[in-house]
Amino acid sequence: MNSTRKEKVGILVGGGPAPGINSVIHSATIEAINRGHEVVGIYDGFKHLMHGKLVGMPLTIDDVSRIHLEGGSILRTSRANPTKEDDDLRRCASALLEAGVTCLIGIGGDDTAFSVYKVASYAQEQMGIAIRCAHVPKTIDNDLPLPEGIPTFGFETARELGTRIVMNFMEDARTSQHWFVVVTMGRKAGHLALGIGKSSGATLTLIPEEWGDEKIRLQHVVDILATSMIRRLVEGRNYGVALVAEGIVEQMDEDDLKALGDIPLDEHGHPRLGEINFSDLLRQQVNKDLKALQVGVRVVDKELGYELRCAPPVAFDIDYTRSLGEATVDFLLSGGTNATITLQQNQIVPMRFETMMNPKTGRTEVRLVNINSFTYRSARKFMIRLTPQHADDGIFLARMAAHTNLSTEEFKARYGYLMDIAPRPFGDQPGSQPSQA
Repeated sequence: MNSTRKEKVGILVGGGPAPGINSVIHSATIEAINRGHEVVGIYDGFKHLMHGKLVGMPLTIDDVSRIHLEGGSILRTSRANPTKEDDDLRRCASALLEAGVTCLIGIGGDDTAFSVYKVASYAQEQMGIAIRCAHVPKTIDNDLPLPEGIPTFGFETARELGTRIVMNFMEDARTSQHWFVVVTMGRKAGHLALGIGKSSGATLTLIPEEWGDEKIRLQHVVDILATSMIRRLVEGRNYGVALVAEGIVEQMDEDDLKALGDIPLDEHGHPRLGEINFSDLLRQQVNKDLKALQVGVRVVDKELGYELRCAPPVAFDIDYTRSLGEATVDFLLSGGTNATITLQQNQIVPMRFETMMNPKTGRTEVRLVNINSFTYRSARKFMIRLTPQHADDGIFLARMAAHTNLSTEEFKARYGYLMDIAPRPFGDQPGSQPSQA
């Protein structure tokens, strides 16, 4: 049933920037106005709403006509979290109602989806006034609980730009004869790192999903990197690029985290992983181990993430987000509410918030990389690293050891656990073994 009254559609953006935000604002505004309704753009996510004020601007078709080609967000964004206190929820709901907003569109990740849902629920349950709400899933991390194979918008642009950057690192590494260790954004999940790594032909990519639920030891990561560098030496190459997903930090053993110092948190309690110089720590630890092994490899560290967030969207994300923006308005004006809008098999599919949230925590689930998928198994085949397949190759292991100051037996004793033939030198940890596809 289509809405017959004149609605006022509010649009806000939460979380980190992602390519395609402006395209959603563009198409949602045009669709709503063409159907006879008003649109208000709300600045800075929930930041001002939490103080009882709607700070924004009425949006017109002229305002948004070409913004779909631009990166960033004309409404800006913030990580302000209204869900911690009932007073914040009340002030948000009151500000929206006083401004006459009847439909609320949130553009963001899992935290924004939860915040939109909680504010609308508060208006309904505590004030008796309905604000219909919908969420457009945005994140370069690709970690929202959509069906497998359905990307979040912004991911494809970030992967494309990240791939070009890493291809440049690869050429620099070959030309200058050194290694890059590159820590990539992605929060808990390894989608972005894996996508960039396979597309660019990086030497190897490490993602937290390899460890399952197990706590990750820093030494384990360092050993994988060091032995990959030694394996490249066996092949006559003293250069390469290793990508390490930042989610490894979030899953790291507490004793090893102490080496990173105090880790800053955002308003939703998530570690600000982009503000941790994890790549520098990895470089230092890898260099320390290589020096002890008398292996002459030069390592350069880089962080990759902020460069990707406000890039102009590629054609895929422009097309994708224009569809999502229009579909979100159609859903709301047809009486829908409390759903994330997705595009599946070229059809718009609203996914109810309740189906996407963990019933115990009330928070949105996180989609992790499926390490049993063909995509992941294929990516692993291209990586240069030790695997159980090397365990019985005595000639290969002797050549590996010959590039160090260890004997073959010493090398097997030290790094055999990477091939499932020796215990871990830093002690066993509970949980599953790393997948060795």
